[in-house]
Amino acid sequence: MNPAHVHLILNHIPVIGSVVGLLLLIVATARRSSELKKVSLGVFVVIALIAIPVYLTGEPAEEVIEHLPGVAKPIIEEHEEMALISAITTVVLGVLALAGLFISRRSKEVPSWVITISLLLSTVSSGMMGWTANLGGQIRHTETRADFQLPPSTDK
Repeated sequence: MNPAHVHLILNHIPVIGSVVGLLLLIVATARRSSELKKVSLGVFVVIALIAIPVYLTGEPAEEVIEHLPGVAKPIIEEHEEMALISAITTVVLGVLALAGLFISRRSKEVPSWVITISLLLSTVSSGMMGWTANLGGQIRHTETRADFQLPPSTDK
């Protein structure tokens, strides 16, 4: 298994997990469920922990694929820049979630400011993760690029 393979295996987890955590937190807030709020914060902590190796495997993955036919260096660079911002945002969310879980151990309730900021950050993080994934997909899937044109049909 090479670094590009490891990156591809791991990168879907924070993308999907951030959306799952956000949806759980929305439902938890609507239902005023303290337990579900804690579960969603736990999801954010796990996603933050996974986002770190996803980001760190990006550079070695680039070294594996950068010279393959059809791979465009500018797309890799754009993906890499967005990945850094996404990883930082997700780790900040994870640290906030961990702090909220720690605080709630004593009071049994997660402070409302933690929930509010987590809702905002997880919305931003989910969008950024999705965009980063989209850019990553364009590296090897030329059919998803904006400048893609279908080849002329050879059917008669």
